[in-house]
Amino acid sequence: MPKSTGMLHRGRENAGVKFSSCVGTKGTQYETNSMDFKPQKGKKIVALDPSPPPKDTLLPWPQHQNANGLRRRKRDWVIPPINVPENSRGPFPQQLVRIRSDKDNDIPIRYSITGVGADQPPMEVFSIDSMSGRMYVTRPMDREEHASYHLRAHAVDMNGNKVENPIDLYIYVIDMNDNRPEFINQVYNGSVDEGSKPGTYVMTVTANDADDSTTANGMVRYRIVTQTPQSPSQNMFTINSETGDIVTVAAGLDREKVQQYTVIVQATDMEGNLNYGLSNTATAIITVTDVNDNPPEFTASTFAGEVPENRVETVVANLTVMDRDQPHSPNWNAVYRIISGDPSGHFSVRTDPVTNEGMVTVVKAVDYELNRAFMLTVMVSNQAPLASGIQMSFQSTAGVTISVMDINEAPYFPSNHKLIRLEEGVPPGTVLTTFSAVDPDRFMQQAVRYSKLSDPASWLHINATNGQITTAAVLDRESLYTKNNVYEATFLAADNGIPPASGTGTLQIYLIDINDNAPELLPKEAQICEKPNLNAINITAADADVDPNIGPYVFELPFVPAAVRKNWTITRLNGDYAQLSLRILYLEAGMYDVPIIVTDSGNPPLSNTSIIKVKVCPCDDNGDCTTIGAVAAAGLGTGAIVAILICILILLTTVLLFVMWMKRREKERHTKQLLIDPEDDVRDNILKYDEEGGGEEDQDYDLSQLQQPEAMGHVPSKAPGVRRVDERPVGAEPQYPIRPMVPHPGDIGDFINEGLRAADNDPTAPPYDSLLVFDYEGSGSTAGSVSSLNSSSSGDQDYDYLNDWGPRFKKLADMYGGGEED
Repeated sequence: MPKSTGMLHRGRENAGVKFSSCVGTKGTQYETNSMDFKPQKGKKIVALDPSPPPKDTLLPWPQHQNANGLRRRKRDWVIPPINVPENSRGPFPQQLVRIRSDKDNDIPIRYSITGVGADQPPMEVFSIDSMSGRMYVTRPMDREEHASYHLRAHAVDMNGNKVENPIDLYIYVIDMNDNRPEFINQVYNGSVDEGSKPGTYVMTVTANDADDSTTANGMVRYRIVTQTPQSPSQNMFTINSETGDIVTVAAGLDREKVQQYTVIVQATDMEGNLNYGLSNTATAIITVTDVNDNPPEFTASTFAGEVPENRVETVVANLTVMDRDQPHSPNWNAVYRIISGDPSGHFSVRTDPVTNEGMVTVVKAVDYELNRAFMLTVMVSNQAPLASGIQMSFQSTAGVTISVMDINEAPYFPSNHKLIRLEEGVPPGTVLTTFSAVDPDRFMQQAVRYSKLSDPASWLHINATNGQITTAAVLDRESLYTKNNVYEATFLAADNGIPPASGTGTLQIYLIDINDNAPELLPKEAQICEKPNLNAINITAADADVDPNIGPYVFELPFVPAAVRKNWTITRLNGDYAQLSLRILYLEAGMYDVPIIVTDSGNPPLSNTSIIKVKVCPCDDNGDCTTIGAVAAAGLGTGAIVAILICILILLTTVLLFVMWMKRREKERHTKQLLIDPEDDVRDNILKYDEEGGGEEDQDYDLSQLQQPEAMGHVPSKAPGVRRVDERPVGAEPQYPIRPMVPHPGDIGDFINEGLRAADNDPTAPPYDSLLVFDYEGSGSTAGSVSSLNSSSSGDQDYDYLNDWGPRFKKLADMYGGGEED
């Protein structure tokens, strides 16, 4: 068995540990068989480094010894780690160590291990023979997955009782160079300004190696493999081999020549040893960023354009420039500025964001009569300042010539709106003013003519040649066409140019008021009580004129007719109001026209006589007209009022009597209702006629056909026991005599005769009601019975008298009057 050496360690108090070989306290090395080794008394046992492990390395527990009857524990041993190389090719399972307790000579011992790799994920990486205590690794190890394992060994008897305290086992996986460096990104993007000096930082690339970074297996070094393009030098960049920082190493970066570089970077472990190390590559794309090292330059020294006069926001010329910097960047964007030739600020130069051209634009209208041409000087620069050491080019300025075109301009009124003041009421034909226009085209011989565009009241006239305005009607300040005393009209001035042009002007006429409107009184109608001192009528004066041609007003009653001043009096309350009241103690109710004269304070003053319709009526205690008084005041006398009231009373009485009569008729109609519904009467079966009558449609039936001749002269009383079904019974219901099983023909005839008499003596009965009371047929009557007729064997009987009974019996006469033929 190979030899193993170990070092002495002090640990916790625990049982002794056995190894297949060990060294004593004095450094003596022993070589023993792992199965038979026993620690000597008085000797200290140490744990050995089992790397490389022997085929049978024994790790015994410390012993528990008794001395002088006392039990004493020896100190624990710190077990050295067990080193296992990763990616071992086996064979597996491969023994690592054997664990043994010195009590296994006395009792059977069962060994087990716990921890990550045994009974915890990853499961069953390690296993142990429970009987012999030999521990194995079951598969190749991967340091990048688990660099170390911490297990605990246990010893129990057959009953599961703990025999020894658990001991710790540490297993370390020895790293192998089995992983290449991996870049974080396959493509790295960086940038550097053009013209940068050597040593300028560009970017950093980073690669990671999964192997142990404390060994050469995980130590990565960088280098640049290729550079594309190799202009202006094949070594424009360098890389720090340890950090991966890429910096410039040569001068001459120019974006206008080379805009981008592609650099292949290699990372190698084993400290960059290309013979033994593993390598990987990545791509670094380095963009050369633009700086403003090229000033913009005009493509021409002069530019030209033209513009019509009075036009604004019109582009008159396009200025083109050339700039080699990055397009659509501040280093390329052009900024234009007019440095001379436009002191009034008629033009500005705007930049086209797409083409970078300068657009000369009119921002203030130009006048051909003042300036026929402009000579501008324009400078161009970039939005960003030029880089250090770059000077502006002489081509950064250019001249722009702009010609102004003359066009036909519209005439205009110098004073617009024009305001004049005059008194209202001037007569037609009065000259008000001359409202003329000016034609700005001084270099064109043109004539201007005038016309009305808006004259709401048609009060004005304008001379078509010189623009003189005269009145065509009387101007009235109180007209609806004036607003705030101002009348407004619009006129048109047109020239005869090609094409013609026209302008408008507004004339405002302020009308000064004169006293041309007499005052009016309000209200036009009023009412007052027939007795004075109860109420009065308040009167207001109104005038269409304005101050000083209005109040204070003078109110007075006329002398004619004399009854006005006799019956009425007027009292002035203030300059605009007065009060009209009765002068006498009583005035008969009615309508009165009261004239009142009102005079304003104009110069000269104007007067007006207004008629107020006053209704005089009797009043209640509150001073309000009563209903009768209001009617009387309307012009009706006392007799007419009484007649109206009597007519109203008669009308109400007639309506009441009509309503009572209708209710009585309704009561009588309900009294004569049938006691038995004809549809429920079983005796209706006798109605087997070809012709039926009755009801409202049979009112023209001759009732005399059902009356017997002898019964027409008197009205006998109804026999007891006979009753019409449409008549309400008065007394108790009559009891009919009990008829024999075979009725006698004479009894039936009497019964029929009694029913006929009852029907003939009732003029209100319908023609068919009397037949509905018969339940059977018989004999003994004047007419006989149907059954007797049927039983007759001879045809010599005469039934012609049945024709006298009416149409209903005529059929019977026809049926039985035929003799033998029937």
